[in-house]
Amino acid sequence: MKLSLKQLGVYVFLLVFGCGAGLFGSRYLLLQNPSFRQLKNVTMASPPESVVPNSSNGAIGATGGDNVNFIATAVQKVGPAVVRINATRKVANPISDALKNPLLRRFFGEDEQPIPQERIERGTGSGFILSEDGELLTNAHVVADTDTVQVTLKDGRSLEGKVVGVDSVTDVAVVKIKASHLPTVKLGNSQNLIPGQWAIAIGNPLGLDNTVTIGIISATDRTSTQVGVPDKRVSFIQTDAAINPGNSGGPLLNAQGEVIGVNTAIRADAQGLGFAIPIETAARIANELFTKGRVEHPFLGIEMADLSPIRKQQINQENQLNIQQEAGIVIKGVTEDSPAKRGGLLPGDVIQKVNGKPVKNSAQVQKFVESSTVGDIIAIEVNRSGKIQTFRVQSGAYPKRK
Repeated sequence: MKLSLKQLGVYVFLLVFGCGAGLFGSRYLLLQNPSFRQLKNVTMASPPESVVPNSSNGAIGATGGDNVNFIATAVQKVGPAVVRINATRKVANPISDALKNPLLRRFFGEDEQPIPQERIERGTGSGFILSEDGELLTNAHVVADTDTVQVTLKDGRSLEGKVVGVDSVTDVAVVKIKASHLPTVKLGNSQNLIPGQWAIAIGNPLGLDNTVTIGIISATDRTSTQVGVPDKRVSFIQTDAAINPGNSGGPLLNAQGEVIGVNTAIRADAQGLGFAIPIETAARIANELFTKGRVEHPFLGIEMADLSPIRKQQINQENQLNIQQEAGIVIKGVTEDSPAKRGGLLPGDVIQKVNGKPVKNSAQVQKFVESSTVGDIIAIEVNRSGKIQTFRVQSGAYPKRK
């Protein structure tokens, strides 16, 4: 079929007009859809708002007539109390030390110092306000090795903060700024968290202030050993909400906007996994740091592992033990000159109860010990080669790192 020039022009016009209308319509629908409008500033690690439950009654969809969902509501409540913390510290310059070698000094001259002996290291983290008069909570690694930091509030004010106390064992630190009538967070409860519940993280990754990410609680009671930081004394909350460098010290929230944990970027290789310090632990440590300036942790001196059939064989081979049980908490090692050693505990003992209460995993034992006070007598019931025995161990203070 032959087309006239006029007909061809009409077809081209209709084709162009149709494409333009489709593009315009798509853009119009995108901008008018409340779900897209509500979430355009939120980094999502979970299903979109259309399948997000109402925080008040669990219904599907947005809350209220203004189409504000529970994420936005939580962020509006807590966001003003989240701060950016910039820390500056002097660290030894390894290159400068290397140049002290006489062979290398020949290239630079004896009286010349080409490389500074110290270098300035700068870091950015997050924190949140506990009290109206300027008490802040953050991670220890954010403010370590410095006495003062720069604290930036959401309203743009930048204030000098004094580092009041640092506890590297739990990775908790507290900072004080001179201000009044500040916005504060509301502390929640992390004791009854269930995997699958919503989790909202706020922080300043890469210096991008008040960035919000969302996910779920992936697991609870992750031991320090499981997480890969055996030098810590924390049962971590695991979440899939994105937690990156700079998020450290920021709050992890529940659906009601209450703080349930302190985000900590402790594993650089964690892809899709984030960890948080339970708020009960963080708040207790923060209170001791503000009142005493330091924290004493009860210490037994045992290395534990949760048993399984495969794990039993591995532990027996690695530690030259003869464990028969296939479930429980085994003591893999006992530190020399420790409370556990003096109390009579031995490698291969399988812990059954602590202070008369049954325990199922090492995280529970760690919680029992951590909730006690230095000097307390802790009754530990063990199965030793098929025989049940109870040992009374007086806890000591966690040894200071050299």
